Amino acid sequence: MTDLSARHSIVTVAVSAALGLLAAGTAHADIKIGFNVPLTGFAAADGQSALEGAKLAVAQANAGGGAAGQKLELVVYDDQASPKEAVPVATKLIEKDQVVGAVSGSYSGSTRAAAGLFQAGKVPYVVAYAIHPDITRAGNYVFRVSAMGEVQGRGGAKLVSNLGKKKVALITMKNDFGQALAAGFKEAAPQFGLQITGEYEYGLRDRQFGAIVSKVKSDEPEVIYASGYFFTAGPLVSQLRAAGVTAPIIGQEGYDSDKFIEIAGAASEGTLITTSLDRDSDAPATKAFLADYRKAVGAGADMVAASSFTATSVLIEGLKKSGGKGGETLRSALAGATFTTPIGQLTFNSLNEVAKDVQVQVVKGKAFHRHSVISDPVLLAPPTK
Repeated sequence: MTDLSARHSIVTVAVSAALGLLAAGTAHADIKIGFNVPLTGFAAADGQSALEGAKLAVAQANAGGGAAGQKLELVVYDDQASPKEAVPVATKLIEKDQVVGAVSGSYSGSTRAAAGLFQAGKVPYVVAYAIHPDITRAGNYVFRVSAMGEVQGRGGAKLVSNLGKKKVALITMKNDFGQALAAGFKEAAPQFGLQITGEYEYGLRDRQFGAIVSKVKSDEPEVIYASGYFFTAGPLVSQLRAAGVTAPIIGQEGYDSDKFIEIAGAASEGTLITTSLDRDSDAPATKAFLADYRKAVGAGADMVAASSFTATSVLIEGLKKSGGKGGETLRSALAGATFTTPIGQLTFNSLNEVAKDVQVQVVKGKAFHRHSVISDPVLLAPPTK
């Protein structure tokens, strides 16, 4: 057995047991849903949140009778957030496991690599939080429940304007995630009269930001728009604050984890992020998810968990509408429906993207809370082709 197969066996049994699918008289589930997710490597913490969100969606669906009278099984593979790993994972889900549909609980690189395979296999693929614009362009079997990177970037530019600021320093992670966000921000910046004082890039492995911090400090920006994941954003924010940089810092959904607050410590206070999850929402679907997740996991949910729960629930609702059938029947069911979810009411456009508000959260009292909501149907409109 290969390492990947071993990880698959362990995770699948654990998920099945957690969902009560190994009860007497039930040898296996009737409908298989694939799930690629990073459970080892640099993105493992996000992967665990994603897995918990997906498990909760399947458990709740099975408690309610499954889909078309059949139980659901979550078939899980570790893709390590690596395009190289994602290709054999997608192939195995399609050919060996013969899943009826699949969900990405992973990052943009691995999701992009897998999307074309699911499209070729005519297996509907619902993407939770990977934001690269090319993902849904793989074809009409690929759907995304989060706002794509450029849309979030445009929302970030409007947030700067809403704060009454003009001079902006950009700190950009040099990967699909960061570059998509920066592209959207720079596209919208002229609309709000923003002046970019400088743009500085860094790599995924970087944790020491002395050179960038010095340059940003000398720029004297009124606000900083800095992309990153919690494990890079934590050190970056703490080093900016330690150097005496007091300008507001705007991050994005990659910051959306309690681990960011743990890593940055007191420096995290006041950090703003654009994201999908509003912890202070009054929406019944959001309040129920937050309560159910805490009860099931024993911890608060983050954006990754909420988006993965949403993507999995959307696929399951599609299966209910399709009578448990996959292929074109399931694809059409997903494309033509409206879904009420913890991250908003979602309807897919012709590119299978969603138009939704951008939630702005602020770190206050060592926790994320609502700051504001960016609601601009024109600015936040996703592409249609």
